[in-house]
Amino acid sequence: MPRAAEARLAEAVSLAASIGVAIVHEAIHPLRARRPSTLLGEGQVEMVKAALQEQKAELVVVDAALTPVQQRNLEREWGVKVIDRTGLILEIFGERARTREGTLQVELAHLDYQRTRLVRSWTHLERQRGGFGFLGGPGESQIEIDRRLIGERIVKLKRELEQVRRTRGLHRRARERVPYPVIALVGYTNAGKSTLFNALTGAGVYARDQLFATLDPTMREISLPSGRHAILSDTVGFISELPTQLIEAFRATLEEVSSADIILHVRDVAHPDSAAQRQDVVTVLDGLAEGPNATLDPGWRGRTIEVLNKADLLGGPEAVEARAEGAMAISALTGEGLEDLRALLDERLAAGMEEREYRLETEDGSRLAWLYRHGEVTSRADTDDGVTIRVRLSPADHARFAQLPR
Repeated sequence: MPRAAEARLAEAVSLAASIGVAIVHEAIHPLRARRPSTLLGEGQVEMVKAALQEQKAELVVVDAALTPVQQRNLEREWGVKVIDRTGLILEIFGERARTREGTLQVELAHLDYQRTRLVRSWTHLERQRGGFGFLGGPGESQIEIDRRLIGERIVKLKRELEQVRRTRGLHRRARERVPYPVIALVGYTNAGKSTLFNALTGAGVYARDQLFATLDPTMREISLPSGRHAILSDTVGFISELPTQLIEAFRATLEEVSSADIILHVRDVAHPDSAAQRQDVVTVLDGLAEGPNATLDPGWRGRTIEVLNKADLLGGPEAVEARAEGAMAISALTGEGLEDLRALLDERLAAGMEEREYRLETEDGSRLAWLYRHGEVTSRADTDDGVTIRVRLSPADHARFAQLPR
């Protein structure tokens, strides 16, 4: 779904501002044709140059993908550092990644992007580009980066990532034994996922009105009205035109979604591009459900609830739900609609439950307590030689119960 140029510009400005870049000038330049040498037309290049001189700016962010040649030529013309959308998002990911895997994935993406910029014609440059700082000042390095060394570093990073993935796989299998269903939050960046996460769990996850305020997935336990417990997982925010170098890093943060019992798609209903942002998220999730390496099942939509956040900016949940059939409107900031959301989550989890009968030994108190704690007991008969109990549990919980030590 195409976006308005003004909305794209606003997002680019927010991306830059989120890492402390002071914006002194912003402009939209329509393109009749993309010039291979500079992307922009000659007149547009001159207009930007005049604005740079007037504002004494030191950095230009171009909200498009620049080729190495275009980037080099624009830097020559303007006499300042130039980065494109990919470079900007890589910079943000590099600053925000906290987990070991996240840091490795972002460094790998940086090096992959940087390697494409290492052409022989760049030996005249006074500084290197990349590492974890596209925005560092002139004079960082006076030598040309050896492509071979970058290649060796990439190979090493891939080995380290493989080890991290194996470790994460062990952790995931351990989590699967935790007797709670999983609810995953997904949504476009800055839709309010972390604010909703904090409101539902009482956690203190970093949440600010900025793009990519959090990158690494976080999990916490929540209690629902019936007394049932669940695990709530917050994931990285989506964004349009995600750099190809970051797709693998992005997929890694979404692995919790693949095993989630319920997916909450959180949307900023007050944003002018809310519909386009929704489509971006759906497109990525559909991509995760396609191909031989799919990490998400094709039926993911059937376990997804759309949550229209920031309803307080549009008159409250009732006003929003009246024109948004099939979705639940809330305000994570004010708490409006959160109790209804909890009730809906409870209802959805209960709807997938299956009733089964178990025969337990009288002294098997720990497994009996487990069933009471995580299921809905519908009948119980005690005899001298044991306990017969009928209980409603989700299929996953029945499987978890079967794995409990006797």
